[in-house]
Amino acid sequence: MRAAVREVAKYFPTAIISGRSREKVMGFVELCNVYYAGSHGMDILAPPRPVKACEGKYHTLVPGKKGNEVLFQPAKKFLPAIQEIIKELEEETKKIQGARIEDNRFCISVHFRQVREEDYNMLQEKVKAVMRNYPDFDLSEGKKVMEIRPSIEWDKGHALEYLLDTLGLSNPNDVLPLYIGDDRTDEDAFKVIKCRGQGYPIIVSSTPKETKASYSLNDPSEVLTFLLRLSRWRKSSSSGKQLAQIWGIGY
Repeated sequence: MRAAVREVAKYFPTAIISGRSREKVMGFVELCNVYYAGSHGMDILAPPRPVKACEGKYHTLVPGKKGNEVLFQPAKKFLPAIQEIIKELEEETKKIQGARIEDNRFCISVHFRQVREEDYNMLQEKVKAVMRNYPDFDLSEGKKVMEIRPSIEWDKGHALEYLLDTLGLSNPNDVLPLYIGDDRTDEDAFKVIKCRGQGYPIIVSSTPKETKASYSLNDPSEVLTFLLRLSRWRKSSSSGKQLAQIWGIGY
């Protein structure tokens, strides 16, 4: 899969948006020709651009492999509270076998895939009890994971819009965004593309489900085949429209 992503990124601006921390995703993917957004888009590393007045306090200029790059972190003020929450959750859940607390920089994941079914309600209650003391955070549930995020108006959809704007790809008349995702949190990005009226929101799922995506692939093997065909098509194509490929990686 890494080779396929590397190949497709040669022809199309490519970014990866994940719920995990940006550093972890960069370590997993190990590609320097893609852009990265971690923590559900709350930690974006992208090229410099003219800064809007409302966003200036969230930007930090950093040296990178592509020259100077900008870190965009709209939830930076929540970092101290996030570390407090992690400590409390680790203490409260340490006796529940299989529970795992993951620090994803600007959000927290409580994994319960390995938790016994009879222990799940106890885990859920302990997490909710901790979060009652932190009204500035939201608690939601994904695939075998509870997710804790700051209550700010920012999600993978906003991250997609930010990346398209930053990379000079916000004009819907000559850019077709393509977003591939398999997680509930990717629905925000699917919605953004549908509202643009141009692009390809693609869900990865082997079973029918309610979604804002317009297209589907069954599993990662079909994603791989699709990317390889996309690269081959671009090699032989003279299309004037530019395709921006954005990946949403769930859990």
